[in-house]
Amino acid sequence: MTPYLSLSIWVPIIAGVLVILLGSGQDKAPLARKLALLGSLAGLVVAVPLYTRFDPALASMQFAEFSPWIPSFHINYHLGIDGISMWFILLNSFTTVLVVVAGWEVIKDRPAQYMAAFLMMSGLINGVFASLDAILFYVFFEAMLIPMFIIIGVWGGPRRVFAAIKFFLYTLLGSLLMLAAFIYMYLKSGQSFEISAFQALQMPLNVQIMIFMAMFMSFAVKVPMWPVHTWLPDAHVEAPTGGSVVLAAITLKIGAYGFLRFNLPIAPDAAHYLSGFMITLSLIAVVYIGLVALVQADMKKLVAYSSISHMGFVTLGFFVFNQFGIEGGLMQMISHGFVSGAMFLCIGVLYDRMHTRKIADYGGVANTMPKFAAFFMLFAMANAGLPGTSGFIGEFIVTLGVLQANFWYAFFAATALIFGAAYTLWMYKRVIFGEVANDHVRELKDINRREFALLAILAVATLAMGIYPKPFTEPMHASVNKLIQQTTMKKI
Repeated sequence: MTPYLSLSIWVPIIAGVLVILLGSGQDKAPLARKLALLGSLAGLVVAVPLYTRFDPALASMQFAEFSPWIPSFHINYHLGIDGISMWFILLNSFTTVLVVVAGWEVIKDRPAQYMAAFLMMSGLINGVFASLDAILFYVFFEAMLIPMFIIIGVWGGPRRVFAAIKFFLYTLLGSLLMLAAFIYMYLKSGQSFEISAFQALQMPLNVQIMIFMAMFMSFAVKVPMWPVHTWLPDAHVEAPTGGSVVLAAITLKIGAYGFLRFNLPIAPDAAHYLSGFMITLSLIAVVYIGLVALVQADMKKLVAYSSISHMGFVTLGFFVFNQFGIEGGLMQMISHGFVSGAMFLCIGVLYDRMHTRKIADYGGVANTMPKFAAFFMLFAMANAGLPGTSGFIGEFIVTLGVLQANFWYAFFAATALIFGAAYTLWMYKRVIFGEVANDHVRELKDINRREFALLAILAVATLAMGIYPKPFTEPMHASVNKLIQQTTMKKI
């Protein structure tokens, strides 16, 4: 059997190494870009069979690969995907191609290293979603921090070093508690780091709560949930456009994925016991962070806070423990990957021309960039949850799931749709509509063919998911049903 998961991990990593070895130096920048594009496309091609050959009727892990890695500690190179993890490997591989193309003309300083960092990070992130061994998961989970740290720290804005260190420390400190939980469960499970062995453990409620909270500290930072969200706006503002796209579209999903792969099935009683706590934090993110987004003067900060609010919907859906809630959360994650990635690319298009992200510096952009304004409007509408776009599907299904659990939870969650429309359309109006605000806006050139192609691909994905979501939801059903059974089984 073809090892598609290993290929999806190692093809981009090896391509990244080749880009550095063969494309370093200013004279070799064109070669570096071509190699990076070839590597990212190869990474996407080897990931596509994960969807085309996936059996949606099976709840078990598919495309499994197993090989002993560190036998003395029972640590294995064990890979596999189900209907939950498959989508995120595809989304990550797809986003990597877009990021390479987005940086094609923009990155003039060390382009080979820039492209290579994204390729390597793509492979490491795929490893996170494919790992079925806890230590293998932890290694990929930590290793992916390094390329993002470098991307923000080298190609970021004026406060890039501060933002990179804050991002790194927040994530690292939370992860150490997760590692401690893994070691505890390794000893309890008869010395196995297999995630399935952790899920089979019989643990009393007080132990489950400690395990849940240890893993929560790692994944909550990654989502990020309120109040450990403060690193994200700084990281987004200082990161280059590609860094912001990957942060929003992919890395935030890893925290939410961790809740589904670890917290819910390993500590189901603690998950139910702490569900009120998790729902409260999620609703604070949905409502309060939505209000914070309303007052932002920086476009990137506004979309960064918007991401936190949208991810609050995801965790809210997970902790109502029903099919609508969990599948809606997963759909919201995929949609957010398309829409937030597109929003940051649009802001990058403006920044490349005017070198400012301040809303007040714009006005009347539709007069000089009509094609761009049309794309930006579609993505702004999707960000606000307009029916017919992918942004509506996830939020609507989550709201249905939450409504089954509690009317008031659904009522407060639905306010996010109002806030989402308010802050997104308020920003769009001030940037795009009206008279031309100044000479800089008057001199703007509309999007070129490369930028048009990027935004068109994301526009098609956003509309396709919004109009016909069945191909996205169908592979999830069996895996989500299995997860719900695991979380309702009492282990005490």
